[in-house]
Amino acid sequence: MKKCVFAGTFDPPTKGHETVINNCLKLFDEVVVAVMVNTAKAPVFTTEERVELLKKLYRENKNVKVISFCGAAVDLLESENTPFYVRGIRNTVDFEYENQNFFANKKLKDDIITIYLPAEQDEIQISSTLVKNSVTFKKDFKYCVPDKIYTDILTLLENKNV
Repeated sequence: MKKCVFAGTFDPPTKGHETVINNCLKLFDEVVVAVMVNTAKAPVFTTEERVELLKKLYRENKNVKVISFCGAAVDLLESENTPFYVRGIRNTVDFEYENQNFFANKKLKDDIITIYLPAEQDEIQISSTLVKNSVTFKKDFKYCVPDKIYTDILTLLENKNV
């Protein structure tokens, strides 16, 4: 059984994230979606809220496991017993960032296999930051997030008075 890890902040999960996960499901038997706890970031949504949004999105798919993780990606791969680490790439900036991380990770875990999945053309501009900026400026962001969790995101944002 082939398993991969797709990790990120997912603050909030976007259609781009959904596309990467769906593409992973075409390549792997199991996809571990890990909401990473990054102390350098101040997310809008709590770790638990982000996990719940992703669980709702994939509730009907037993091949997707959603977890939270605090630590290095290489430790996450070890705990999940897989060398396959999937990264979504929108542009050359993402590629440069991910490639730097790849070389650093490779020094820590020499059997890591990083797989870059390019964004779909109509999702290149979508990011969690775009969603948060849209909320700040009271602009529509429905096209950025999966339909299954759009109202949940709205409700969470209303409860946060964002």
